[in-house]
Amino acid sequence: MAEAYPAYEERPRRRGRKLLIGFVVLLLVLAGLLVVADRVAVGVAERAIADQVKQQVAKQDAQSAPPKVEVGGFPFLTQVLAGKYQHISIVLTDVQGKVQGDAVSVPRLDVDARDVKASLDTLRSGRGDVVAERVDGRGTVTYDSLAKLLDRPGLKLAEQNGKLAVTAPADILGVKLTINGTADVTVANGKVALRFNDLSAEGLPNLPLAKTMLANYAKGISIDVPLPALPFQLNVRKVEPKPEGLVVTADAKNVPINSVR
Repeated sequence: MAEAYPAYEERPRRRGRKLLIGFVVLLLVLAGLLVVADRVAVGVAERAIADQVKQQVAKQDAQSAPPKVEVGGFPFLTQVLAGKYQHISIVLTDVQGKVQGDAVSVPRLDVDARDVKASLDTLRSGRGDVVAERVDGRGTVTYDSLAKLLDRPGLKLAEQNGKLAVTAPADILGVKLTINGTADVTVANGKVALRFNDLSAEGLPNLPLAKTMLANYAKGISIDVPLPALPFQLNVRKVEPKPEGLVVTADAKNVPINSVR
């Protein structure tokens, strides 16, 4: 007959299991609370940065939808203690600026600030600078707002095979024509240079005067377009015609995100 072990020997094992489970549950609860606290701190920081961006946009005589800010990196609180943040993403939509009195529409401007430095004392006191080692921006200028700057009735701009294409009605020597062509787009001194060197018009009279008038039209719409002031001291580096508009790429280094003293 097999020996029966006393029931009380199993109780310590059960108590040990219960203590282990309780300890694991406690750790999970504490971890959850830390995550919640971390995310709450991120939300506070994002709202504060959004307010700063909103003020910058207003100072530049521009308007936009409320900025959307996302502070990257996890956990956030360790970044606060270190005084350095991996990256901060800012999205501005429906940006409306003015160039020489004319409105320029930028449907979306994406800004990515990398290696942002801000001491804990700066965050506590609100005094000092929050500086990003590098800021990259990418925005789109609509073709409609660009066409208004050229000030030619009926003129339309669009992207065609990676180039800026133009279509416009014209009256040359009493003949109504449609002008077509493309432009070279470059950046110079913070301005977008448009050079329409390749225009044609079907039915253009084969006369020197008609060709001169077409060349003068091309010269008249070949202008330097000053862009509206971009936030965070962004400098335009590249411009590319895209289906959605003229895409502008800009960057800057050692940029103050805020300068509160």
